[in-house]
Amino acid sequence: MAILLSSKVRDLDGLPVNRILPHIKKRMVGPYIFLDHMGPMDLAANEGLDVLPHPHIGLSTLTYLLEGKILHQDSLGNIIEIVPGDVNLMTAGKGIVHSEREPKELRSKHHRVNGIQCWLALPEDKSEIEPSFQHVPQADLPKYQDDGVSVTLVAGNAFNLQSPVETFSPSFFLDIEAKADSIIPRPEAEFECMLYLLNGSIKSEKAEYRSGQILLLENEKSFKAVTDVRCLLLGGEAWKKIPYIEWNFVSFHKETIEKAKTDWRERRFPEVPSDKEEFTPLP
Repeated sequence: MAILLSSKVRDLDGLPVNRILPHIKKRMVGPYIFLDHMGPMDLAANEGLDVLPHPHIGLSTLTYLLEGKILHQDSLGNIIEIVPGDVNLMTAGKGIVHSEREPKELRSKHHRVNGIQCWLALPEDKSEIEPSFQHVPQADLPKYQDDGVSVTLVAGNAFNLQSPVETFSPSFFLDIEAKADSIIPRPEAEFECMLYLLNGSIKSEKAEYRSGQILLLENEKSFKAVTDVRCLLLGGEAWKKIPYIEWNFVSFHKETIEKAKTDWRERRFPEVPSDKEEFTPLP
């Protein structure tokens, strides 16, 4: 039976759903070590999302928008606007800095922001590689439809499909839309898997689940859509060794995290050339 981790209504030990992964007993689902649901937020004119320049090490950030637009800027010099359905994969490796802001033209009127950002820990032998950035438009993502189920492979490999979004360990990230009464299959049965139910209701043989809930799958091979459904399935090969996570830093060595903290405090990380007037202080 699936393990219900949390929901937008009922928190687990007081932790909101969009900060749950670092705190579950398993700590990771495949390489995924953090999940943040950005929104949905309704913003008035002249309001906007501004995530100031901040650093990362030892991970890749995967940003996938459902609504709105975000301008990504980083210390490699990349400046790119991400729109719904596109994917940004920023690999920090030994260190990168980036900011995420809403474009100015979007702020002139009432608007919504809704999206997902996941952090994928890098394997120990790749944790200090050179930083890199990849942007993949929606049109380039593999898709298929079958019996009322539409599947988009955002990253990794699943259902004999391969995404151009390159990950560094066996994993998958799927965006699934299903019509009521259709069957939602589980990918890669040998991998760990988490289901985040964005909209609608689903049921297994033993229970029914509703919008906003996160499930850590055990033996489930599929779910039935009770209503029209949109959900995310993500996971990958189980990790035997789990890295440390503190603030924006992931590493298999505590000393590496401490050094990153000192380097950020003393402004030794590279700057974002197009966005260097502000920064996020170390907590």
